[in-house]
Amino acid sequence: MTSIPPGSQAGMRSRRWLLLGGLPVATVLVVLAAFDRWWTRMPASQALAQEGARVKAPELDGGVAWLNCAGPIRLRDLRGKIVVLDFWTLCCINCIHTLPDLAKLEKKYPNELVVIGVHSAKFDNEKNSESIRKAILRYEISHPVVNDANMRIWQAYDVRAWPTLYVIDPEGYIVGRGSGEGLYEALDEVIAKLIKEHRKKKTLNDQPLHFDLARFKERGDGPLFFPGKVLADAEGNRLFIADSTHHRIVITDLQGNKLAIAGSGEPGHADGPFAKAMFNDPQGLALRGDTLYVADRKNHLIRALNLQNQTVITVAGTGSQGHDRGSGGPALQTGLNSPWDLFLKGDTLYIAMAGHHQIWTLDLAKKQLAPYAGNGREDIVDGPVGLPSRACFAQPSGLASDGKTLFVADSEVSAIRAVPLDGKGEVSTIVGQGLFEFGDIDGVGDKVRLQHALGVLVLDGKLYVADTYNSKLKVIDPAKRSCTTFLGGKDANGEPLFNEPAGLSHAQGKLYVADTNAHRIRVVDLKTKAVTTLPLRGVEPPKRAAEDERPIFPNPRRTTLAAATLPPHGDLALNVALRVARGFKLNPAAPMRCLIESLSSGKVTWSEARTLNDRSPPFVVSVPLAKLASSDLLRLSLVYYECSEGSEGVCRIKSHIWEVPLKFDPTSSVRSLELRALAGNTDDKKN
Repeated sequence: MTSIPPGSQAGMRSRRWLLLGGLPVATVLVVLAAFDRWWTRMPASQALAQEGARVKAPELDGGVAWLNCAGPIRLRDLRGKIVVLDFWTLCCINCIHTLPDLAKLEKKYPNELVVIGVHSAKFDNEKNSESIRKAILRYEISHPVVNDANMRIWQAYDVRAWPTLYVIDPEGYIVGRGSGEGLYEALDEVIAKLIKEHRKKKTLNDQPLHFDLARFKERGDGPLFFPGKVLADAEGNRLFIADSTHHRIVITDLQGNKLAIAGSGEPGHADGPFAKAMFNDPQGLALRGDTLYVADRKNHLIRALNLQNQTVITVAGTGSQGHDRGSGGPALQTGLNSPWDLFLKGDTLYIAMAGHHQIWTLDLAKKQLAPYAGNGREDIVDGPVGLPSRACFAQPSGLASDGKTLFVADSEVSAIRAVPLDGKGEVSTIVGQGLFEFGDIDGVGDKVRLQHALGVLVLDGKLYVADTYNSKLKVIDPAKRSCTTFLGGKDANGEPLFNEPAGLSHAQGKLYVADTNAHRIRVVDLKTKAVTTLPLRGVEPPKRAAEDERPIFPNPRRTTLAAATLPPHGDLALNVALRVARGFKLNPAAPMRCLIESLSSGKVTWSEARTLNDRSPPFVVSVPLAKLASSDLLRLSLVYYECSEGSEGVCRIKSHIWEVPLKFDPTSSVRSLELRALAGNTDDKKN
């Protein structure tokens, strides 16, 4: 967890961040005796208006954009729901670690809980709504996010650190807050208590809400989805791509022709054949012969791919996030913490342990893990000679070496660091000054500024750097500490050359760049600086998990129509008319699913699920009469979403089921039926 120094404005540049204990779980949790809730001190901000002993949550005013939903959301529109506000910034590793916990809670309490992400940026690039939208997709976030670029919501809630979580009860009052990662159990306990209390008070609304998630519109239908790292093998004419948000490793030749794919495309942890193996946000890659090592970031594992047998095994980590920064142990019994990149020398695999703010080693022969450099405190401090463990790093995310020195892209301090591989020298800083010292400035020494650099490559004595948030490639002379822009900006057509590149590799006079936010691999000719996109031939996106054949229709309203006499052949048009509740309207962007069924003596004889593309009522659903000819009942079930007119970000899931008794007569001319639904909560009979 990282805190802003007291008295400073959030987001201002500072030499350092204050750390609370330097622990992986930095929390301030105090039991409120009167309520026995998860709690910290109430903020002193005047924006928090108190009513007696209770504190009303400030409205979410001041955001410059709302993402992952159809429009702005007001807390008053969420009355009856338990609300968790997650103050985060997309670069923060502790924030990233908090997201799976929030996802678990959203799944556990789908009808009672609403999570709202409040993105209050650290880096300038993170204030860009498009960058936040990409992060929402990359980290698979399933709740609304407001871009608090000017930190107005941050200030209203008197937030001091990333991440900070606030809990708001169904009546709109703050009941607690906590900072740091690892708060799942505390949150789970307080949410369960609030549900019990407010269900008893009849102030809980457990009707499900729907949000227009970004992934409904961009679902990774290209060959790559946020590739994080890339590794070129000139000798073997192979290219390895960490296809991170497709949760797989793509292997091609250097021309982009598919050789193999490891990973099913679904997030998870499973060893075995390439087709059945599972990864979760794989990142860094290292190669020795026909073994490829992978930093399986979200699984907190190191995996090994046998490229001959096309199998995957786990070689380090337990599958759970580790919290011990001071000691290592047997490889498969020691927890890792967001391993982000790898470098291999002999039997020693160096690991950029972003979550621990350290560099670790894995002895492949002895199968032992150990911390190598960094004490685990998030900062930029160079270490004394022979004691690399006393240095400080801040989310190291890229590794490269010339054989003697390990160069580290130390992302949160926007720095490039140097670590002696023999353990005898001094950890030093080539460029970079502090946690809030960032920018886009070429030059020499302390004047150089990068912005959250994630990748580094050693080539001909120079360092090529993926200056991620500046969307540029920089070249640094480590001896002179000089930095110049190699490539960036826009091409002749006005299109950006790069979009947050994160990984670099080299083969046959060309740079291979994992251009993460553009979902592609860029190829740079080092002589001419010509930039092209690598065509990936034979690489298809993963097949999506099949949707359930039967959609879910929560709390449906039912209408039974009068019996209809139909002909046995041709098509029947079902004209569906909906009337949404007053003050609401249909969400034109949300998926609308229906299920058509024919039944005979209570048993389903035919069914078909469909997604309706038409969003303008009345909806017409065509049914082949031949499918109904042997049935005595037609049933149409529909799930849809209605949104409040004043705040399009809040939507409710609604369901309606119509049943029509059937008779058949070859002389009948009936070719359509009217299916109407009125607003209300009671069932209709003989409509």
